[in-house]
Amino acid sequence: MSAGPVSAADRDAARALDLLRAHADHPSAMLALNRDTRRYTGRNADGLVAYTRRGRRDVVQFAAPFAEPGERGGLLDEFLLHLAAGPGPAPRLTAAQVGRADVELYAERGFTVNQVGSTYGIDLGRFTLRGRQLAKVRQNVNRARRDGVTVVETDPGDPGDRHELDAIDSEWLAAKGRHVKELSFLIGERGGPGAPLRRTFLARHEGRTVGYITYSPVWGSRPGWLYDLTRRSPRAPVGTVELVNLTALGRFREEGAPWLHLGLTPFAGFEDRHEPACASRGLARALRLVGEHGRLIYPARSQEAFKLKWAPHVIEPEYIAFQTGVRLSSVWHLLRTAGAV
Repeated sequence: MSAGPVSAADRDAARALDLLRAHADHPSAMLALNRDTRRYTGRNADGLVAYTRRGRRDVVQFAAPFAEPGERGGLLDEFLLHLAAGPGPAPRLTAAQVGRADVELYAERGFTVNQVGSTYGIDLGRFTLRGRQLAKVRQNVNRARRDGVTVVETDPGDPGDRHELDAIDSEWLAAKGRHVKELSFLIGERGGPGAPLRRTFLARHEGRTVGYITYSPVWGSRPGWLYDLTRRSPRAPVGTVELVNLTALGRFREEGAPWLHLGLTPFAGFEDRHEPACASRGLARALRLVGEHGRLIYPARSQEAFKLKWAPHVIEPEYIAFQTGVRLSSVWHLLRTAGAV
């Protein structure tokens, strides 16, 4: 039986996946496949740029261009020309989650570049539950097990599983408050073109689903999996999230995956040595203040604490780059894109 015609969107997603597999060296590269993310495919360079539009003049790019290192600068120039060629004033580009290796690409083109947070990774070949650093993880996992929490890897395409995950999403959003909205650009999603590649581990307690975590594939120099989307019911016992992640971690290690990445925590892990020469000092102070005191904007300290208790082997800075200097409108659109406002 014929599978039917392939849509333009499906062809675009398949091409994007091929390019990511070939060139991506960013732990969160799968975000480029999100359903509402736009993708510019290089004409002269083999690669892609993932981005979204905000307002009339602001464009937010996810990470640096996905291409071979020697072609990223050319692809960035090509993308900037593509933006400038449209009708009206040229859009202002802001690039979020730029890795340290690509900071110079933006600095050379006059961008203002600041550290925006840090990303964390666990070397599964070296991971151990022993030692003082993992004491809190052991304590919470043991508590969840005593309370009867069990974890299974599930098929999110199964109608029954999908219904349970929908219910958890609804509970999570309700607990966060009516003003909270689902993100669609700088965080993973359950559906969309990348859905067949993700893996989902689900927690059950007393016959009910009380939480889940999805994991996305990671390519490049530290391949493995990314701890991506997590949702937890208010009824979930203490330690549920730790038990789910430890179960997935063990499965990935058994399968030979080298790394488990915990992703970016914005407004965390700031160090003076990470700030490039082209950074804005004023923005650096503001971002650090948000990390220290801005719980209403983003719970940076609790997110950082969760990742640090897994004793990550790699902690690296990630950056934000502003094409026309730090403008309030660009910061505002970036915060909206990240779901902070």
